[in-house]
Amino acid sequence: MNKYLRFAIPVLALFASGCSSVYMPNVPNTPMLSKQGEFSGGGHISLKGNASINGAYAISDHIGILASGSTMQSERRSKDFSHKLIEIGGGYFDTFGPDNNRIIEIYGGVGKGWSDITNRDFKNDVLVYSERQEVDYRKSFLQVNYSSKRKNNLHLFGTDFPINYGTALRISHVKMDRFFLNGIVQPKEDNIFFEPIFFTRMGLSKNIQLQYTTSSNIGLKNRDYMSAGNSIFTIGIVVNVGGK
Repeated sequence: MNKYLRFAIPVLALFASGCSSVYMPNVPNTPMLSKQGEFSGGGHISLKGNASINGAYAISDHIGILASGSTMQSERRSKDFSHKLIEIGGGYFDTFGPDNNRIIEIYGGVGKGWSDITNRDFKNDVLVYSERQEVDYRKSFLQVNYSSKRKNNLHLFGTDFPINYGTALRISHVKMDRFFLNGIVQPKEDNIFFEPIFFTRMGLSKNIQLQYTTSSNIGLKNRDYMSAGNSIFTIGIVVNVGGK
């Protein structure tokens, strides 16, 4: 199944990435905790400049807490995009399998986000249209993470690097608290997003891994502004300390 997801999710994301939306998803927190006292932290960046940080801690052998944040500041001739998002949550994790090397996690949480977007249209180098979108929104999410710590080896430059894979299925409800177009109050929108995520991790050392993340973002409601217009393509570093 992972083999098919590795190819299907990037294709879905290509179709979603061509649209525009006031909602920019962050890289979901996938710490893959395994026992009490374990800490996981990570930092990720996309080609668009969307930066995400994640942190998680196992307060018992089956309960973990999460915190995440993301930010982006992009200024271009036709579009400026600024956003911030913070999340907190918690949930259950467990290891299973013949060697206890498979991990499943179920987490829920809430978040708060801000977006400030300006779209411009030019004709013969003359500005003919400009629209500024200012949005505050809240979100709630539920996600299931699965990964196996069974590793394949990638042989590069005479060295073996362990590779493992994981998936996360997240569903998020995002609802506007405030929405302005060119300073004028607008009707607020909401949407429910289904976000299937696939990640690949390559071990650089015992505790440090390089992670590539890709996902699709599917909106379950038809909305003009709170739509599924952004997907995830990031590279990052993940650190796990104190696990099995």
